[in-house]
Amino acid sequence: MRCPFCKEDNDKVVDSRSSDGGRNIRRRRQCLECKRRFTTYEKIGESFKLLVVKKDKSRVPYDREKVIAGLQKACYKRKVSVEQIQEIADQVEEDILNQFDKEVRSDFIGESIMKNLRDVDKVAYIRFASVYRDFKDAGELIDEVREVIRESQIAKQPELFGK
Repeated sequence: MRCPFCKEDNDKVVDSRSSDGGRNIRRRRQCLECKRRFTTYEKIGESFKLLVVKKDKSRVPYDREKVIAGLQKACYKRKVSVEQIQEIADQVEEDILNQFDKEVRSDFIGESIMKNLRDVDKVAYIRFASVYRDFKDAGELIDEVREVIRESQIAKQPELFGK
């Protein structure tokens, strides 16, 4: 494992424990070169064999990299870190695993991505939503932007909106 600070490949595991009901392993590591500590998360691959049911009813294996690629496109030139993208992908997988065993609808994945992305970056959310929801005209896009603005205003000043 390369140290994220000095990039050396010389570390030791200080602590290791399972998380997410045994589906992941969290390891606390210390770089033997720069002495800094960092955390890694390992996924147990076999536990996540899932089929995605697409709109045309075809089934394809779930691919985390597709989720990450979509998030990266939406977050292009935005202040969203790689770690935040990974966290969103983790949350999407957790949402899936909490509700589905063998098959998940693609629309559930898209909605989960949007729900989690909306909390991180509103512009990236609008970008993702514009592709995912396939807006028919600018009016639909503008309506979505207005909704995001309205929610932001409510969050900033809930007393003005009776919340």
